[in-house]
Amino acid sequence: MAGSTHTVSNQPPPLSGYDVYGSDRALVSAVERHLDPALLEEARGELSALGRAAGSAQLQEWAVQANEHPPTLRAYDRFGHRVDEVDFHPAWHRLLGKGVGAGLTAAWARPGGHVRRAAGFVVWTQVEAGNGCPLSMTHAAVPALRADPELAAEWEPRLTSTIYDRELRPARLKAGALFGMGMTEKQGGSDVRACTTAAEPLAEAGTYTLTGHKWFCSAPMSDGFLVLAQAPEGLTCFLVPRVLEDGTRNPFRLQRLKDKLGNRSNASAEVEFDGTWARRVGAEGRGVRTIIDMVAATRVDCVLGSAGLMRQAVAQAVHHCSYRAAFGGKLVDKPLMRNVLADLALESEAATTLGLRLAAAYDDGGEQERAFLRIAVPAAKYWVTKRCTPMVVEAAECLGGNGYVEESGMPRLVRESPLNSVCEGAGNVQALDVLRALRSEPRALNAYLREVGLARGADHRLDAAVKGLLAELADLEGVEARARRLAERFALVLQGALLVRFAPPEVADAFCASRLGGDGGAAFGTLPHSLDLAGLVERAAPGV
Repeated sequence: MAGSTHTVSNQPPPLSGYDVYGSDRALVSAVERHLDPALLEEARGELSALGRAAGSAQLQEWAVQANEHPPTLRAYDRFGHRVDEVDFHPAWHRLLGKGVGAGLTAAWARPGGHVRRAAGFVVWTQVEAGNGCPLSMTHAAVPALRADPELAAEWEPRLTSTIYDRELRPARLKAGALFGMGMTEKQGGSDVRACTTAAEPLAEAGTYTLTGHKWFCSAPMSDGFLVLAQAPEGLTCFLVPRVLEDGTRNPFRLQRLKDKLGNRSNASAEVEFDGTWARRVGAEGRGVRTIIDMVAATRVDCVLGSAGLMRQAVAQAVHHCSYRAAFGGKLVDKPLMRNVLADLALESEAATTLGLRLAAAYDDGGEQERAFLRIAVPAAKYWVTKRCTPMVVEAAECLGGNGYVEESGMPRLVRESPLNSVCEGAGNVQALDVLRALRSEPRALNAYLREVGLARGADHRLDAAVKGLLAELADLEGVEARARRLAERFALVLQGALLVRFAPPEVADAFCASRLGGDGGAAFGTLPHSLDLAGLVERAAPGV
């Protein structure tokens, strides 16, 4: 029959028109576990609204547009005046505006704010991860600014606002503001103490001019930036506003935009300071100490962002395999494919559960929880972000050749997947930070062991893994060379303890068997066949 070769069959419908939040059982359970019951009804409404928006065809199209039309540098206006601006596609502003409006920078301003925001960040990353960068840095700037109560009082209401104001103008005229950060330089990378940017004091107390550069400055159209520079007393943290109080532009030269593997919708720039006005944040010589709380908060967002990418990848894979038929049946019902999907779902749930636990510790804010975060954050950041890339690549393979085609959306997830491992200190930095916490903060290990101890006796494989970790810690010979191994074990044991306590039995059993008990291979899809694989896949299905 003429035209019959163009009949389309055996293809899944688009994964759209669904609640990204409400269909994520692991995420919903974590929110209900960690949030005060008095806040749950309001939070459910907010997160479901965000989830429905995230799952809509309209926002998915905006995400495609923002990535197909990346930002461009406009150094000069048509008259030859230096303007140093970046132009974005309108879809970028629509997405960023919705993220701000959803409270993704407002965690510090409301009760239960960190858990609610963390869940929203996981949801929002699944739409378009690039705009998560300015959202994350704006959120994370708050604790650093609190080193100076006067600055915090001035800026915090703007940073936690739900109003997106994209215009470059004096901050006092804005109802909402975004923040960026600049630490790394050409010669230093993660070694921020190699910073050469110089800060010269001005007559007005606490003000300086900066001369130097930053090799990576993400979201350069933000209203303000926290940067490190060498003051007379040593490395110091500074606030650099984009526009000065009189309305003139602060010298903030954009040399070029980075041509990046992923995160294409977001601008990352090389920046030069030349007589740039800055306000000191915290004491001179205490720059790392001042900015470290911002770094810790952005590291948590790296965990949450990776969890979001992993969740979207497994949702796409399960959705595809639930509709696609081959070799006489649906792919999702084939034993080997079911094993792959179940393994991916397990990795995703473990990442989400750990990320929300970190957010809950921020909401608590007590001494015990702060000590717990000291080890848990770098260990989680190391491991979850490392697992993201192989997991997303495997999920793309579940779609076969379709997953290698841009229209599927999977290549964008693949390109995005390595970013969070690189940001805010790559793998070695995180592993060494775990060692630093062990050496300098004994309470951190005690708090960690107390947390995992809450699951003692519930699973013999978890108990054995805890003993193995303690044995590793008892022998610190050549420990730096083993730092990655230790960070991995810290993260896996913590994930296992959380899943044993809170996840359904089939999830905890599968995790402990494969990740802690050694009954699993190096690749995904090697879970013991005796596990409830169908139950794991069903739990991960996106409810369209």
